[in-house]
Amino acid sequence: MKITLSHPTSNANVRSVAKSLVEAGILDAFFTSIAAFPGSPLDKLANVKLFAELKKRKFDSSLRPYTKMFPWREVGRILSKKMKAESLLLSETGIFSVDQCYRTFDSYVAGNFKKTDNNIKRAAYAYEDGALETFKYAKQHNIKCIYDLPIAYWETGRKLFLEEAERLPAWASTLGGGISDSQDKLNRKIRELELADMVVVPSHFVKNSIPDWAASKKVVLSPFGTPEITNNDNSKEIRSHNRPLRVLFAGSMGQRKGLGDLFAAMRLLNTKEVELVVMGSLQAPIEFYRNEYAGFAYEPGRPHKEVLALMRTCDVFCLPSIVEGRALVMQEAMSQGLPIIITPNTGGEDLIIEGETGFLIPIRSPECIAEKITWFLENRDEIPRMSAKAKLHAQTYTWENYGKNIIDSIKALSE
Repeated sequence: MKITLSHPTSNANVRSVAKSLVEAGILDAFFTSIAAFPGSPLDKLANVKLFAELKKRKFDSSLRPYTKMFPWREVGRILSKKMKAESLLLSETGIFSVDQCYRTFDSYVAGNFKKTDNNIKRAAYAYEDGALETFKYAKQHNIKCIYDLPIAYWETGRKLFLEEAERLPAWASTLGGGISDSQDKLNRKIRELELADMVVVPSHFVKNSIPDWAASKKVVLSPFGTPEITNNDNSKEIRSHNRPLRVLFAGSMGQRKGLGDLFAAMRLLNTKEVELVVMGSLQAPIEFYRNEYAGFAYEPGRPHKEVLALMRTCDVFCLPSIVEGRALVMQEAMSQGLPIIITPNTGGEDLIIEGETGFLIPIRSPECIAEKITWFLENRDEIPRMSAKAKLHAQTYTWENYGKNIIDSIKALSE
């Protein structure tokens, strides 16, 4: 079977799938918006500060012969973002919105599908919100459809979002687009799943969100790999017990990731013995967060190497998310020696060996968050042991295994 893989921006999991497809000898074509390969003009341009965004679009040179680019809409989105042209970026309607980038890219893939011998079995591998036109073309040409669902299916997400908007109305504006997606966008998601022959998910939380009407579809659960960390990057700072316990939250600063509950937990604790460090992108003016909990230390986003360095200055990682797929930042934190406090909805339930690598808590429970932070505060001598265990457990999740699970399932699909 030959596979056509498509994703407009590409991230670590897309790169892993692409690399695995090349190594298995079954990649037919790889569509993306912008791809910089080692030594290429785009790769050199990425070293210019103005074009640093291109560093996120670097790919292994083995993909170069298979890659087809459709850059124009994505270039427009990046420039519009830099120029703060908000009207061009409006959700769904803006000409350079993420939705429009995905839709035009999807149409491009469908219109440029490689024509091959009909005797060769083929499959289209595409991602949520960017698969509909590709899958429609595939079905017309007897091509299998592999659907990658990286976050909980929209029905589960919307239900939880609406409940959160009612529970914590002050945080409603931080929930993101999932609460206000148009019916047209939701219909596209439904149709994409309907057309799928196989669904790839990163966690049990996402798998369990798939609706009953799609239960008969082949579902492949493959957890993301832990980012590789060099030895030079992985020296955990030894922290004195005489200093506050540093609890880290990292991610977009909204209630989708449960930040409102973490702030509520800090208000319950009401102690200077715990320092909350919040790193991520603002979803509201900074004054909003200070009004909710004034005592946190804000750290803006930064290059990945510096993120890891910040993690090593902290003691515990907390992510009480309401809706995720599988938050990769959990494994990054563990790789830096941080035990974790998370909800099942982070998609990382399997990362928890209770009391060894961290603690699993229910969603919407500031009391439980406060209880576990208090445990770490009162048992600081246990943190080095849990730190070592967290590192070891995180290392059992590799990108090689992530890709292999998917490739093996694709091969089974072709039999």
